[in-house]
Amino acid sequence: MDRSLGWIRHRATFLAAAAIVVSLYFMTRERALSRVESDRVATTFRFSRTPLPEVPDHPPYKFVRKVHPSVKHIRAYVSTLGASVSMGDVDGDGLQNDVVWADPRTDLIQCGPVPGTGSRFETFAFDPGPSFPGWNPSTMCPQSSLIADLNEDGLMDVVVVYWGRSPIVYLRKAPADSKTPPAAAEFEARELLEGGDRWYSSTIVASDLDGDGHLDLILGNYLPDGSRMIDENAEGSETLHDSLARSGNGGGLRFFRFAGATSGPHPTVRFELQGGVIADELTHGWSYAIGPVDLDGDLLPELYVANDFGPDRLLHNRSTPGHFQLVALNGERTMGTPASCVINHDSFKGMGTDIGDINGDGLFDIYVSNLTSPWALTESHFLWLNTGHPERMKDGIAPFRQASEELGLSRSGWSWDCRLVDLNNDGVLEALQANGFIKGKTNKWPELQSLGTSNNQLLHNPKFWPSLQPGDDVSGKDTFAFFVKGRDGRYYDVAPKLTLQDGRSMSEAMVTRGISVADVDADGRLDFALANQWQPSYFYHNESPDPGTFLGLHLLLPLEKGTPTLVTPGIGHPAAEIQGRPAIGAMVTVTLPDGRRRIAQVDGGTGYAGKRAPDVHLGLGSADEAAVEIRWRDPDGNPRAESFQLKAGWHTIRFGWPKDDQKREI
Repeated sequence: MDRSLGWIRHRATFLAAAAIVVSLYFMTRERALSRVESDRVATTFRFSRTPLPEVPDHPPYKFVRKVHPSVKHIRAYVSTLGASVSMGDVDGDGLQNDVVWADPRTDLIQCGPVPGTGSRFETFAFDPGPSFPGWNPSTMCPQSSLIADLNEDGLMDVVVVYWGRSPIVYLRKAPADSKTPPAAAEFEARELLEGGDRWYSSTIVASDLDGDGHLDLILGNYLPDGSRMIDENAEGSETLHDSLARSGNGGGLRFFRFAGATSGPHPTVRFELQGGVIADELTHGWSYAIGPVDLDGDLLPELYVANDFGPDRLLHNRSTPGHFQLVALNGERTMGTPASCVINHDSFKGMGTDIGDINGDGLFDIYVSNLTSPWALTESHFLWLNTGHPERMKDGIAPFRQASEELGLSRSGWSWDCRLVDLNNDGVLEALQANGFIKGKTNKWPELQSLGTSNNQLLHNPKFWPSLQPGDDVSGKDTFAFFVKGRDGRYYDVAPKLTLQDGRSMSEAMVTRGISVADVDADGRLDFALANQWQPSYFYHNESPDPGTFLGLHLLLPLEKGTPTLVTPGIGHPAAEIQGRPAIGAMVTVTLPDGRRRIAQVDGGTGYAGKRAPDVHLGLGSADEAAVEIRWRDPDGNPRAESFQLKAGWHTIRFGWPKDDQKREI
């Protein structure tokens, strides 16, 4: 009897354990769309693809960098960055139809018309020339660019960040007439940092941090200051990160406050480097991506900072005019929350970030790319859902919870830039993700995995790293991810179901770094571009059939006081008729006839190696019009708000700037 009872207990224990294993299998296995829904999605989206423009006399292509002798055995690893892309209005025709991109094969920052938008000017390269102080192409290379009006003259400028030097600002000279096309000679090169420095920068964004009405710049640096990582003639040994999950020796964040500018044939702009903006322990991250967004309604942007080899940071903006102050927020952990899924306490591999309302509740959420290759050093991507309690930020609490797994957005590969964007105007955001690391034939994941689990005392010294040479492969077969929301509320990667005009699959293996988004031809469908590492980079024209209606807003700040608000509906983007500069940081709330809300901001460069154009584009589904509320700061820093009833389509709005109003109240 006892033996029989023991056998029953043993059997019950075995069955219970088996049930747990089976349950865990189905819980962790990635779900898939039904065939019917998958086929439906495949007919919803359609894109044509064209290589990005290149200067005709570019240098011969290379496929690996010359590096410091101490890291030569890992030169494929050191050579994994440098591709980037930004779309915007460089030529001043009112359309976001120009592209600035970095090609690591040539190390050129090239500017030209987006393919298919007409031959409005010749593609050229931004190059300060050999006489520019500290310019040495053999020890530096471009990493990312930002198109923005930095000296507030209505002309778009370009700032480029580099490995091996501090950033260079290329200011557009006042043209002789409105028909003067952009060219290298039409830009004046200026140092962002007076005297320069040897920095290793990843990204740069523009935002009015202190609410004084002027754009400031936030720079994310990666390697330690003073590094000579890409100088093949340097001596000594280079230093890498000092911890896999808590590195404190990176380049970190730099904050530049606008201090004055001039326009004309020799334009200038002056930014002052600010110290003491954040706590000392936050200053030396290995920073990849930055996302500015106003989360508490005061028209001052908070910052989400994606860091490699250490925790990301959500910084609450407590600045006042002329004084920057940002304080780190901490998420709250429950019994069922892993430590790495709490804001400010994740462990490593923050690569890219974007901002958007992914669940349609009228609140901004934060999307973050991490390293999620199968069997790798997986942490999961993050989707920080806004819980709707911004008042808690005053007490140091980040009002967000991690929801990437429940939404189907936790995994895709070794990821970089990410974008939340409505590509078919149905009012639901798609999620795009750049993937891939080192493309080759010899799989080196086991060696890299061993390094990742080694003693932190060894990580900073490159001599303990396994060899990573050209021809080696680490997640080189990862594919570009195109997530759409299914009827069950979860997201699914449908890239394998989507084909391009040449018959290729959207999920072709590419080592992609940056994603830029813009409606380049004002047809109401958002297009995008992908920057690829050591491969051609591409523009994807959106030709999706039967999209929903949309609201497009080209929002401008005036250049002179005494200017009234001007609304020009239904004409797209006027060029010379309406002068102004992009209203970076303006917040838009759209209320549909059925009461649903859409939100957006005028973006100043959110992300890593790709930049979104500074227009607001919101899918309306089938609505023909909507109520629109816009909040912004005028060029004096005064907060403003106006409401409009607008029909679907494009609208240009130049905000007013009263002469004598000195109010600064929210």
